[in-house]
Amino acid sequence: MKSKSPRWLALALAVTLGGMTHANDNLAPAASDPNLWLENIDGARQLDWVKTQNAKTVAAYAQSAEFKQLDARLLEVLDSTDRIPMVAKIGDLYYNFWRDQDHPKGLWRRTTLAEYRKDKPAWETVIDLDALAKAENENWVWHGAQCLKPDYQRCLVMLSRGGADADVVREFDLSAKQFVKGGFELPEAKSNVGWKDKDHLYVATDFGPGSMTTSSYPRIVKEWRRGTPLASAVTVYEVKANDMSVSAFRDNTPGFERDFVTRQIAFYDSESFFRGKDGKLTRIDVPTDAQTDVHREWLLIEPRSDWTVGGKTYKSGSLLATRFDDYMAGKRELNVLFAPTATTALDGYSWTRHQLILNVMDNVVNKLEVLTPGPGEWKRQSLGGAPALSQIAAVGVDDDTSDDYFLTVSGFLQPTTLYYGTLGQGEAQAIKHSPSFFDASKYVVSQHFATSKDGTRVPYFEIAPKDLQTNGVNPTLQYGYGGFEIALQPAYSGSIGRAWLDKGGVYVIANIRGGGEYGPRWHQAAMKANRLRAYEDFAAVSEDLFARKITSPAHLGAMGGSNGGLLMGNMLTLYPQLYGAIVSQVALLDMQRYTHLSAGASWIAEYGDPDKPQEWAWIKTFSPYTNAKAGQNYPPVLFTTSTRDDRVGPVHARKMYAKLEGLGYDASFYENIEGGHGAAADNKQAAFMSALGYTYLWDHVK
Repeated sequence: MKSKSPRWLALALAVTLGGMTHANDNLAPAASDPNLWLENIDGARQLDWVKTQNAKTVAAYAQSAEFKQLDARLLEVLDSTDRIPMVAKIGDLYYNFWRDQDHPKGLWRRTTLAEYRKDKPAWETVIDLDALAKAENENWVWHGAQCLKPDYQRCLVMLSRGGADADVVREFDLSAKQFVKGGFELPEAKSNVGWKDKDHLYVATDFGPGSMTTSSYPRIVKEWRRGTPLASAVTVYEVKANDMSVSAFRDNTPGFERDFVTRQIAFYDSESFFRGKDGKLTRIDVPTDAQTDVHREWLLIEPRSDWTVGGKTYKSGSLLATRFDDYMAGKRELNVLFAPTATTALDGYSWTRHQLILNVMDNVVNKLEVLTPGPGEWKRQSLGGAPALSQIAAVGVDDDTSDDYFLTVSGFLQPTTLYYGTLGQGEAQAIKHSPSFFDASKYVVSQHFATSKDGTRVPYFEIAPKDLQTNGVNPTLQYGYGGFEIALQPAYSGSIGRAWLDKGGVYVIANIRGGGEYGPRWHQAAMKANRLRAYEDFAAVSEDLFARKITSPAHLGAMGGSNGGLLMGNMLTLYPQLYGAIVSQVALLDMQRYTHLSAGASWIAEYGDPDKPQEWAWIKTFSPYTNAKAGQNYPPVLFTTSTRDDRVGPVHARKMYAKLEGLGYDASFYENIEGGHGAAADNKQAAFMSALGYTYLWDHVK
C-alpha cells in the first residue's frame, strides 16, 4: 500500500486530465474580462474560434517542406519498432502496451520472460484498442488495467475518450481475453477504483450531485458488490467537499491482506486509515504531509517536514521504516533508511520479495542502494551508479515472489539499456537496447550552476556540439518545469536530437526551485508566496548562458508545459528581454480564476487561493494573464493546448492568446481537439505538436 499525494497529476503537468468540463457555471464572472466567453470549452462559437486560430498557425508554421520532414522524422522516432517494449509482470506473464504505425491506438499484449529476452519476442494480443475503437466508434485512449491478485484472472480496464482524465471502467477476463458480460462497469468519470475481492470493488466516482469535490474528483468511496446496482453500494468514507479526493483499496498480498482508505485533503496533505474487518477505520498516525507505504510487515514513512516523534527528530525528505503492527500498537521505533544531505534527495524506491532498492539523486544524478530488512539497522550495499551525468533506475519485478529486478540506464546522449537481474546473484545482464536516433558522437553533456537573485546555486544541464563556438549566437532552447517536487533528470530523447541538436542548436535543462531535484526543501522554496524564486532561477540560468557566451537573448528560446507553461507565461511577462521566442504548452496562465477552471482547485496547496485577498496579493505577481499589458517588448509566443484537457483545460491558453493578440503582440495559438493534458491522443498527434513547437522556436532564434 502506498498512500501519497497524487504526484501522477503533477508529472503529467510536467509533460504530457473525469467528465469533460463544459461551461463553468459556478464561476463568479469577472466583468472586466472581455475573454470570459472563451471559458465555454465546447461551445460551437468557441470551437469555431479555435479552428480559425489553428488555421492561422498551421499556415504560418506547419506547411513548409522542412516542417513536414521534421514531423515525419519525429513520428518515425515515436513509431519505431526497435524501441524497448517496457513490461510489467502480471501473474506468470509480462505485459506491455504498444503503439506503432500499424497500431496507432495501441495493443495490450503479453509474452513469457523467455520470449521477452529475445531480440524479436513473440507477443500475444490481449486487447487491440484500434479494433475496439472501430467496433464501438469511439476514440479510445488506453488508461491502464488493474488486475486482481493473486490469481490475476480479472482486471479493471480503464479507457478514456480522446485522452481526458475521465475514463470508463470495464471488467475484463484475462484468460478469455474479453470483457465480462454483466461484469463491473462504470460510466465516464474521474473515478478511483480498486479490487477488494473477486465479488467486491471499492469505488469512488461521480455518484451524482454533491458527490464530487471542488477539485472535480470523488468525495465518497463505497463498497460495491457484484450483481447489485451501483446505487446500492455501501458508503465506506466521505470527505469534505473542499478536500481533494478519496480512495480505498485492499492490499491482497498473500498473508498480509489489509484494507485501506485515503483521504486526500490537499495535494501534499492526506490521511490514511486501516479498515478493519468490522469496517472501523483507524488512522495511521503520521503528519498529514507524510507519505506512507505498507508492504508486508513493514511501514515506510516519508515526512515532507521535519518530524519529531518518539523523542527524535527526522529530517524532511527522509525515508523511515518500522513494523506496521508495532506502529499501530503505539510503538515509535523508527529506522532511518535515508536521510538527505545538501546535495542528495530520495528519487524513489522499489520492493523486491526480501529487499528494498533505493534510488538516490546526488546533484540530480542517480545512484542505487540495496537495503535488507533486519531487527536493527538494515544491511546496505551498492547496486551501482549512473555514468557521468546520466540516469539509472531499478524496480522490483514481482515483490510477492522474487528478488528479480529491472534496471535501466540512459542519458541525454545515451539511448536506454534495459537490464534484468536478481539481487545477490551477480550483476544484471543487458537484455534490451534502445536504438540511436541521432549521431550522439558530435555532442557533449555538461552540468553548470547559475547563481539566482538570492544567491542560491541552481544546477542546469547543457547538451551542445563538441565544436561549439562561444560567440553568443548559438540557437539555444532552455526547458524548465519547477513545480510539484518533480525533478528533471538526464534522459535520452530522439525527438530533441533530431529537432534541435541536429540543426546545430544547444539544449538546456534548468533544474530550478519548485522541482524535486533536492527533495522537499527545493520544492518548498518556491511554493505559494515564494513562487517568484522559480522564475528568478530560470532567468539566472539564461543570464549564465549569456555570461558564458553560449547564446544571447535573440537566439534563446524557452519552452515548458503545464506548470512549466505557467513558468513560460511568467518569463514572457516578467523577463521578456531574455528571450527571442517562447512556447507555452497546456499551461496555467489565469491565476485569478484557475481554482474555478477544470481541476484547478486541487493545486491550491502549490500556488495558493486567489479567492482569499491576502493570498491573491502575491498570486497576482505570477499571474501572466493578469500582468500582460500593452507597451511591452514581449518576444513572439506560441500557446498550445487541447480541448480534451480536463486537468488544466484549454481556457488558460485561449484567453492568454486572445489578450495578447488584442494588444497587438506577435502571438500564435494551436488547440488540438483531442489529447487530454498530453495534448495528443496518439503518436501522430504527438509528433505534430512537437514539430510545431520546435519549428516555431527555431524560426525565431536561429
